[in-house]
This record gives sequence, C-alpha cells and structure tokens, in this order.
Amino acid sequence: MTKTNAMRLLDAAGIAYRTAEYEYDESDLSGKHAAEQIGLPEEQVFKTLVTRGDKTGILVFCIPVSDELDLRRAASVSGNKKLEMIHVKELLPLTGYMRGGCSPIGMKKQLPTYIEETAQLFDRIAVSAGIRGQMLMLDPEELREFVGASYGEIVK
Repeated sequence: MTKTNAMRLLDAAGIAYRTAEYEYDESDLSGKHAAEQIGLPEEQVFKTLVTRGDKTGILVFCIPVSDELDLRRAASVSGNKKLEMIHVKELLPLTGYMRGGCSPIGMKKQLPTYIEETAQLFDRIAVSAGIRGQMLMLDPEELREFVGASYGEIVK
C-alpha cells in the first residue's frame, strides 16, 4: 500500500485512521460500489463533491454515498443563493484529485468544506484516501476539525 498525501497529512497531525482497499471499476466509480467493496453501510461512506457558489466560489461537500446533495440547502448553509457542481475537467486542477479519488483531506488549497450532519452518528466514517481504490476510516469530528469543516443538513 502506498501512502497518499492525505495519509501523510493525517500522520503528521497525529490523527488515527484505518485504511481499506477495494477493487475499483473504471465503469463504476460510484461510492455505492466502494461501500459494498469495503463492507460498510452506504450511510457511513462519504463522497466528496466540489461545487461553485455564486458568492463564495469553490466549496467542498462530504455526503453519504447513498444520498444526493441538495443544492438549495447546501447554498443556504454556505451563504450562497445558488450552487452548481463543477465540471469534472475542473476537478484535478482545483483539488489535485481525480474523479473517484477526491478526498476532503489534502486538496491543493484549503477550501470551505461542509460535512452532512449525519456523520456525527458514527464513531468512524470512510472518505477517499485520495486515490481510486482506497478509503480512510476516521472519526468524523477529527476530520471536521482537521479540514476546518462545518456540519450541515445538506442532502435531499
């Protein structure tokens, strides 16, 4: 297993995590597939979505893979009137990550981040380790503190 940038940052901060590897399928990069592969319920595995707000610019949202981002709620929570998903071709230049391997940890620059409030129901949640086929499992509160995120009700 190769250490990702996200793992190195967590190690440096002294934040405990576990990793889980899974076979990713280029034709199915869904978080549901990842949850199934690592044996966790979909509500406990979080995907990282990147949006653009009309007032605040680029924002990051972490939501369970079983859910869909509610753009109205997310806009309201983040101080915007309107949000839109960024185009997939913008993901790598903005975050340093590719689709299917975008982690809220270790992006090119610190972006305002919001985590679906249901993360607080779990001792550990899974997020991408920064590459396809690898997840990090860590305490959601430690993740929130480390990336400077806020909790919010942001799913449909």
